[in-house]
Amino acid sequence: MRIVLVGPPGAGKGTQAHLLAKTLSIPHISTGDLFRANIGQGTELGKAAKSYMDAGQLVPDEVTIGMAKDRMAQADAAQGFLLDGFPRNLAQAEALDGILAEWGIKLDGVLDLEVPEDEVVKRIAGRRLCRNDGSHVYHVDYNPPAVDGVCDECGGELYQRADDNEDTVRNRLDVYHTETEPIIAYYQAQGVVSTISALGKVNEVTDRAIEALKRDN
Repeated sequence: MRIVLVGPPGAGKGTQAHLLAKTLSIPHISTGDLFRANIGQGTELGKAAKSYMDAGQLVPDEVTIGMAKDRMAQADAAQGFLLDGFPRNLAQAEALDGILAEWGIKLDGVLDLEVPEDEVVKRIAGRRLCRNDGSHVYHVDYNPPAVDGVCDECGGELYQRADDNEDTVRNRLDVYHTETEPIIAYYQAQGVVSTISALGKVNEVTDRAIEALKRDN
């Protein structure tokens, strides 16, 4: 199964992508992982991306597309993959269609995680991370630690990222609406979009997603 996961920041894409990929036995391909892997391995695409990032510039679409194409061509993705963070705009969506057409395959579905903007702000602004291990994530309302400001797992200090504030979150939402949201209409025209609510418990959202994918395939 070949799936694109889309939704605003704070919709829980990373969490759902991990769970869905595991359930469906397909690799989770995230933009962040692509950049880290290519830069860490010193690939030509990684070097190109790093040069733009070091200069404080956006990485051009062709570099991101190249990384995604290389990753999708790997053996573990032969039977499917879940794309998280790619495509990010219409140009990348069109390029993805071109790549899949070249390989004689197509997307099975696009999962659109829907969540109200006020909830996005509440989710992100209330997020707290462990300084010792960034994978230990809490929320002041939804998943508070046993002791305020202290990680349950390792006792590390919990902190709020500088960009996890309302103004920054709303700016990120504006960027999402301008750049990424148009791909939903693009894929709706192809009849492959399933929009599901991202509200509720994590497992409830996962169950919703699986049911939507089964219904559409």
